[in-house]
Amino acid sequence: MTKDFRFGVGLRGAKSITSVQDEARRAEDLGFDVLHLPDHIGAPAPFPTLMAAAAATKTLRMGTFVLNACFYKPALLARDVQALRDLSDGRFELGLGAGYAQHEFEAAELRYPSARERIEYLAHVTEYMAEHLPDVPVLIAGNGDRLLTVAARQANIIGLTGGQLITKDSDALAERVDFVRTAAGDRFDDLELNLAITALPRDASGKPDLSIIRRALPHLSDDELVQTAAVLSGSPSEMADTIRGYRDTYGVSYLIVQDKHAEAFSKVIAELR
Repeated sequence: MTKDFRFGVGLRGAKSITSVQDEARRAEDLGFDVLHLPDHIGAPAPFPTLMAAAAATKTLRMGTFVLNACFYKPALLARDVQALRDLSDGRFELGLGAGYAQHEFEAAELRYPSARERIEYLAHVTEYMAEHLPDVPVLIAGNGDRLLTVAARQANIIGLTGGQLITKDSDALAERVDFVRTAAGDRFDDLELNLAITALPRDASGKPDLSIIRRALPHLSDDELVQTAAVLSGSPSEMADTIRGYRDTYGVSYLIVQDKHAEAFSKVIAELR
């Protein structure tokens, strides 16, 4: 069954309650479905910031993209999740990851576990949420086999990485989707597949703004970057066609962009609805 499109936008700054609420209302007016906040030391605290956004909106859902599961004890995290779910009238989605930045663990005065330990703990947190808050959708984002196995078996939404080259001879995104399909088994048709778009045109030139993805993938040339699924090029109509292709080819129906691309991407949303 073809799933309806959903669109999220990431909020990076939170200088004041007024700025957060203005950005949330703007996202809602532009046609986005979900407002996301990351989880990093030195960045805005996700739960109070998302609560401020929820209070200023009516239909916009709130989400974390993504919480570092290793920073939280499950029962204490569930308390915050339940509060935000209730106070937003059910408009919250919990995004989780295993954490990767050792310096953030050190800043939080936490031991930096091995990759295996971090993924096992992510599975533990996810299991706790499923037992105690089964009505809160869980997104797990990542790329490796162990993490995607946990996501395929326990999450509702799978956050896929679009930073690999797609060529006529190699398609890493298709391979990851096939891996999730196998790991999920009978669950696969119920899963929502998500992809973060980190570059797209901000003007009429049709050329993508590569500033974000270039920092994330410095080993790729600009020509190689535009061959990844995370980069959109062309007019709003052409980008909409690309996204339809993502849904037809990979089953991806949930796209996320960053706030600096929200205005430009809203024209793509209009093409798809």
